[in-house]
Amino acid sequence: MTRHDTVTAARRVVVKVGSSSLTTAEGGIDPARVSALVDTLASARGRGAEVVLVSSGAIAAGLSPLGLKRRPRDLATQQAAASVGQGLLVHRYTEELARHGITTGQVLLTLDDVTRRSHHQNAHRTFARLLEMGVLPIVNENDTVATNEIRFGDNDRLAALVAHLVHADLLLLLSDVDGLYTAKPTEPGSRLLADVHGEDDLAGVRIGTAGAAGVGTGGMQTKIEAARIATGAGVPVVLAAADQAAAALAGEEVGTMFHPTGRRRPTRLLWLAHATEGKGRLFLDDGAVRAVGERRASLLPAGITRVTGSFSAGDPVDLVAGDGAPVARGLVNYDSAELPALIGRSTRDLAKELGSSYEREVIHRDDLVVLHGRSVGT
Repeated sequence: MTRHDTVTAARRVVVKVGSSSLTTAEGGIDPARVSALVDTLASARGRGAEVVLVSSGAIAAGLSPLGLKRRPRDLATQQAAASVGQGLLVHRYTEELARHGITTGQVLLTLDDVTRRSHHQNAHRTFARLLEMGVLPIVNENDTVATNEIRFGDNDRLAALVAHLVHADLLLLLSDVDGLYTAKPTEPGSRLLADVHGEDDLAGVRIGTAGAAGVGTGGMQTKIEAARIATGAGVPVVLAAADQAAAALAGEEVGTMFHPTGRRRPTRLLWLAHATEGKGRLFLDDGAVRAVGERRASLLPAGITRVTGSFSAGDPVDLVAGDGAPVARGLVNYDSAELPALIGRSTRDLAKELGSSYEREVIHRDDLVVLHGRSVGT
């Protein structure tokens, strides 16, 4: 299937735009840039595609009204800027989309919204209903109250995960560079990669940071990671400059296309693997490593040798081998305070001694994802 056919056949498209593509150098929203982007999104809708927009820019938009010359470093000021800027950003989008008769809705996400089962189901239903009603959702992380999430990146990875959450047919990453180059675009001999079919095509690519450092946080590395997540879950990705958005959505040969490398997988597990950090570590014996890593079995107390970290039931934790090598990540069913007393024991013995509630798995296989060579926290 050609790029043109893949792109123009997409019935549901997620578009991500970064801060530097929306704002002035001083940090305020650039009305002309927003208007041009909205015109492109409206055109795609006019061709019959449903569109979800993942938009950075809340913190950047809040800089000028607060008299800040650059993106603040401390979390509290970032959150204050996001609080001011998010309303300004969505208001601008709402006005521009109204010119085309399109209603917009704001969706602010945190990681809990899509990793915990009940929250994830609600997020999925919300998106489905908005799209069914003809609304164009505008997505951002909930920067005003986020903690670790605010350092999540420039929304590239968020966009890849949202693309999977809404069952998108295409992810378009808009940037201030016009695709993936083998080195910095200004370096002699650097060339644009029109297509990436897998990791082999990335061999020898030297990545530097890109973007306007004063307002954005992402670089080319976050875009490659986003492309890996999306294509690994079966969603094709086009990376292009913001001013190439219309051409990209028309299927023209602009930017870089990352072709799918895998199949769709449960959305919660995708978020668990790529959008969380383990709050503790469970060390496994050799038998448990094989059971979890090779047979995709649930983790039982008998296979655990040691527990580190502080966590509550429902939190993500990392499962590691005896030498600390990553094996998997999962949502734990016990608190860190009660788990040490259970390790190494069978669920049958625990149920006899402590009651039937202790006959459950430490991590059920449905809440577990195997990590292939990924690093985990300490």
